[in-house]
Amino acid sequence: MRIASWNVNGIRAVMKKEFLESVATLDADVLCLQETKAQDDQVAAALETLEGYHIYSNSAERKGYSGVAILSRKAPLRVFADIGIDEHDKEGRVLTAEFDDFYLLTVYTPNSGSELVRLPYRESWDRDFLAYVNKLGEDKPVLMCGDFNVAHTEMDIARPKPNYNKSAGYTQKEIDGLDHILAADFVDTYRALHPETVKYSWWSYRAGARGKNIGWRIDYFLGNRDFVEQRVTAAEIWNDIHGSDHCPVSVDLS
Repeated sequence: MRIASWNVNGIRAVMKKEFLESVATLDADVLCLQETKAQDDQVAAALETLEGYHIYSNSAERKGYSGVAILSRKAPLRVFADIGIDEHDKEGRVLTAEFDDFYLLTVYTPNSGSELVRLPYRESWDRDFLAYVNKLGEDKPVLMCGDFNVAHTEMDIARPKPNYNKSAGYTQKEIDGLDHILAADFVDTYRALHPETVKYSWWSYRAGARGKNIGWRIDYFLGNRDFVEQRVTAAEIWNDIHGSDHCPVSVDLS
C-alpha cells in the first residue's frame, strides 16, 4: 500500500499542470492533499476527470484558502473532518480516514506568517493538534501526513542560520512543536529510513530557488513508533514531480 501526500497550492491550478500524469507516476493507493484552496464542491469539480479514487475534502470557511483532501482507491471505513475546536476547524486543516488497522490523517499546519504575526496562534494549534492525535491514537495507530510548516533540523533547510528564529517555519517554538509530536512516540518516517539524506520538499518561487535546490523539508509522514517499525517499508520525496511549490512525499506500507 502506497500513501502519498502533496501540498498542491491550489487544486484548480495544479490540474492545469499535469496533475493527472503526476498521480499516475505516484501510483498511490491513497493520496492526501493540502492547500486545495477550494470549497468541497469545487474540489469535486476539479477532480471529476480523475478515475479510480473516492474523493473526500474539508474546506475552510474562507473561500480560496487552506483546505485538505483525501483520494483513496479503497473507500475507508469512515472519513471525518477537523479536531473539534471551532477556532481551528473553520480553516479546514485536518481530515482523517479510518482504515481497518490505523487512522490516516492529512494536515495543513498553519503558517506563522510574515514577521511571525501568527506564531502565538501556531503554538496553540500545535498543542491542540497533538492532543487530538494522541486521543485518536488511544483507539488505533495514527499515521499523519502533510505540510507541517516547519523544518525540523539544520539538515532540513538549505540556509539554517539566516532563517533561524526569523522566518516562519524555522523558529524554535515551531521546532519545539514538532519535537513534542516526536516525543509522544511518533516517528519521522523519512528521517528514520534516510538518516543522512539531504532532500527538500518545498522551495520558494523567488530567485529560482527550486532550480538551485535552496529548499526546506516541511512535508512529513509521522506515525506511531510501533506502526512505523512494523509497517513502513519505504519513504520517499518526489523531487522530480512539479506543479506546485511543494513536491509529493510518500510511504509504502507492508
